[in-house]
Amino acid sequence: MALSKIDVANMLTGLVPNDNTIRRPNAKPLIINGDMQIAQRGTSFTHANSNNNKFPVDRFQFVLGSIGEYTSTQESLSSGAAYNAGFKKAARIDTTSAVSSPDAGDYFWFQYIMEAQDCLVFKKGTSNAEKMTVAFWVKSNKTGTGQLTVKDSDNDRQVAGTYAISSADTWEHKIINLPADTSGAMNNDNGAGFRFEWWLGGGSTYTSGAVPTVWEARADADRGVSTLAINDNTANDWAITGVQVEVGEFTSATLPPFQFESFDENFERCIRYHYEKLVGTNIHGYEYAGSSDYIGTIHFPKLMRATPTVDAAQNSYSYGSIGTISNEGFTIAKGSSGCYAQRYTATAEL
Repeated sequence: MALSKIDVANMLTGLVPNDNTIRRPNAKPLIINGDMQIAQRGTSFTHANSNNNKFPVDRFQFVLGSIGEYTSTQESLSSGAAYNAGFKKAARIDTTSAVSSPDAGDYFWFQYIMEAQDCLVFKKGTSNAEKMTVAFWVKSNKTGTGQLTVKDSDNDRQVAGTYAISSADTWEHKIINLPADTSGAMNNDNGAGFRFEWWLGGGSTYTSGAVPTVWEARADADRGVSTLAINDNTANDWAITGVQVEVGEFTSATLPPFQFESFDENFERCIRYHYEKLVGTNIHGYEYAGSSDYIGTIHFPKLMRATPTVDAAQNSYSYGSIGTISNEGFTIAKGSSGCYAQRYTATAEL
């Protein structure tokens, strides 16, 4: 069926159909995998002690610094308000070893990092800087106030907003409005831009200040003031899904709908940052360069964000050293049993 002129106009302008007040500057959602559908690394991880940081779903990471032990999972949803809103997966963490009195420098948050060039739509550092709205579904056994801190990695600036968990073990939709920042233009590159930190626990180094409701130079004491402190009891848990970031200021009545992507589209965007592959003798242009001193070439299915770290340690065949690596692929020199890598991972996370 042919598209009408109105349909075509909506596609070109970002106008949300049937609503003449909402426009999106980007055709794609700014947050990748906001519905938590993609989990290349696995669906369950143990976090023990310092710096045991894991991605229970692609692009989203639990960051832990010496404040208890946890299990993070890609949770499947079968009921509740988030499920009824279309979300079937979530990122969840459960406390398995509690710390009721964290040391000053302990920290614990859930994070997402955008590339700087994808943040330019907010016009930060200009007189036309835009406000930001962050929306998400959240659930915890603990009621109380949580904090989302957004950091500008290029200029070491930060701002934050809070949200209230009103009912235990209940999916609730939260909307946080953040002000525009006319200071600190962001770089037009593939480095870290906005860093979103949902604080879950921390020591006085990160909790002794005040919630920065206006943009400020980074002050660690302000980053996690309203932490939920799920570290204090092994009965505690926290889960999130449906993360979206919009340009402008919205309420529950005016918020644009979550932009669901197909699984394939979502996966294609995720593998810019992380890719795992079971390799055979025929994969993405795998070829031999000679008969006695050959090299195998493996091409990634798409360009990665930057030159990745490649790990072929799960390889069960003999192989030589990994050679040239780029954001296009890598080479493996001949091993005693040929040029094979049974499985490899390539990571170019921010």
